[in-house]
Amino acid sequence: MAALLLTGVTALAQNGTNKFIRKGNELYQKQLFSDAEANYKKALEQNGQSAVGSYNLGNSLYQQKRYDDARTQYANSLKTTDNSRIKSDADYNIGNTFMESKKWEESIKSYKQALKINPADEDARYNLAYAQAMLKKQQQDNKDNKDNKDKNKDKNKDKKDQNKDQNKDQNKDKDKDQQDKDKKDQNKDQQNKNKDQNKDKDQQEQQKPEPQPSKLNKQEAERLLQALSQEEKKLQDKAKKVKGQPVPVEKDW
Repeated sequence: MAALLLTGVTALAQNGTNKFIRKGNELYQKQLFSDAEANYKKALEQNGQSAVGSYNLGNSLYQQKRYDDARTQYANSLKTTDNSRIKSDADYNIGNTFMESKKWEESIKSYKQALKINPADEDARYNLAYAQAMLKKQQQDNKDNKDNKDKNKDKNKDKKDQNKDQNKDQNKDKDKDQQDKDKKDQNKDQQNKNKDQNKDKDQQEQQKPEPQPSKLNKQEAERLLQALSQEEKKLQDKAKKVKGQPVPVEKDW
């Protein structure tokens, strides 16, 4: 008798779960995702181990752009089912949630897991290729930013060293002027002679050309910029071969 009663209660709970899932599916098809969410949650209150309930709740949350919450529900569905279709689609959709946040490495891992379960999933293969291309682009951009920071750092150091040398030259000129003044007090004739010499020297210093930037360095910089532009074009061409946006989540069962 107890066993029969237990079976009856279990069947009743299952019927209640399915009722809320079916209602949630109807609302989901009408794009009433918030109302669908409420019914899926009621289904899970009846049976917290319902993989379908968790998966469909994840879909309704995904459509509301609540990607972290959706990922949690997809993960729950993975824990509560042995159904290969649910597991493959859940991993695929987890990859989509990571892609929305531009977490390329995590999305790549999820798409690979989906393909491991279902090697025929072309959508997962498509998005995997896109995520891999975007990860490569992100790594290249990070490298370019680091190179630019290092280049600016070196430029600022060179400018600082140049200013230091200029100040050193100015202090040296001050000392020389003071020496000339002392010599003037000692000997007027010598002062006039030194004055003429200093005048000629000043003229020579004024006529001395300013240091010019290395033409070789400028050419190297131009070649580097050109190489980076070519690499960027390759990445863009590769990205065009894959879908630019995640494939919509699967429809409910």
